[in-house]
Amino acid sequence: MSAFYGSSIRSSWWLWSRLSWFFLYSNMVTALRTQKEVPISYDFLHDTAGFNLGESAIAFTCTDPIHRAMLVGLLNTFKVSITGIALATLLGTFIGVMRLSTNFLVSKIAWAYINVFRNIPPLLLLIFWYRAVFLKLPRVQEAIVFFDPVFPIYIANRGLFFPWGTPTESWSTYRWILLAGFVLAVFVAYRLRQHGKRTGRMPLVSLWFAVILLVVTLLGYVILPDPLEITKPALKGFNIRGGATLSLEFWGLLFVLVIYAAAYIAEAVRAGILSVDRGQREAARALGFSSFNIMRLIILPQAIRVVVPPLISYAIGFTKNTSLGLAIGYTDFFAITGGLILNNTGRAVETLTIILLVYLTISLIASLILNMYNRRIMLSH
Repeated sequence: MSAFYGSSIRSSWWLWSRLSWFFLYSNMVTALRTQKEVPISYDFLHDTAGFNLGESAIAFTCTDPIHRAMLVGLLNTFKVSITGIALATLLGTFIGVMRLSTNFLVSKIAWAYINVFRNIPPLLLLIFWYRAVFLKLPRVQEAIVFFDPVFPIYIANRGLFFPWGTPTESWSTYRWILLAGFVLAVFVAYRLRQHGKRTGRMPLVSLWFAVILLVVTLLGYVILPDPLEITKPALKGFNIRGGATLSLEFWGLLFVLVIYAAAYIAEAVRAGILSVDRGQREAARALGFSSFNIMRLIILPQAIRVVVPPLISYAIGFTKNTSLGLAIGYTDFFAITGGLILNNTGRAVETLTIILLVYLTISLIASLILNMYNRRIMLSH
């Protein structure tokens, strides 16, 4: 009986909350239409943008529609968030392992890193690093150059310049070779993993996956007649021409968010490692396992069950924190939609609604994917 009443209360609360939101939205739309003569409409998305963007993953001009500008901002957000989550996870895992080191100096360095970056607001970190470090990089004429002339990389106060390839006629064939290499690497990794489960000696699956993919990529590039036309950056006049460029704003935002999120991930990794019974480490050492294999094969596979749930929150938070790029001029989704488009069109309700729905959708999708992975590793153990 109590379960029945509990279910009824939850259903009533859900219905009441939805009706409340519908009433508030309907009341707002009616008030804007009747009192302010501002009807809610999303037709402005097809209007001409009228502005240019400094950083874009796809072609964009001021004559393109507004919805394409939003797409550019969304891709810029994904570029920072996907790259940053991967780097922050690697760095956080490394710092978390350092924190548990028996070496006093290594452990205290990790302790200092975690406590410093966890207790400084990310916006303050972003402004400090961007203005005090990145903007102080040398001018283009005095750029720092690495690996010249084979693979020249220029670092200046305008961004990072590096060689890049333009597809040629043989590129379509090369893509099939890349796909075949990826399939082969996945197959070999799967077979190695199955072999490791049978024998109890797990090989370096990730290493072999990367080696096979790299070998096939290089072989395809050598066999085919230049599938990519490589252009190298070079200083010409007052600017660097050729190759590809990553803006200073992108690097500043990526760097700050990575070091900030890695501090939280390190603590989650430390908690996960400490959750594994110490007797398993001692038993593995008695069986002759090296410290590296103990961590790789015994500790981390069990610790990941504790690490993944907080990692979901950190990944979602990382994506939302990309909106801080507005403070340094990075053209992410929030800066374009809530800044340029809102100022040009005056459509506050529509643009803010789009921003809310997009970030909500991204968070829900990320949470769904990571929760599916979390359930899989929980069931597999």
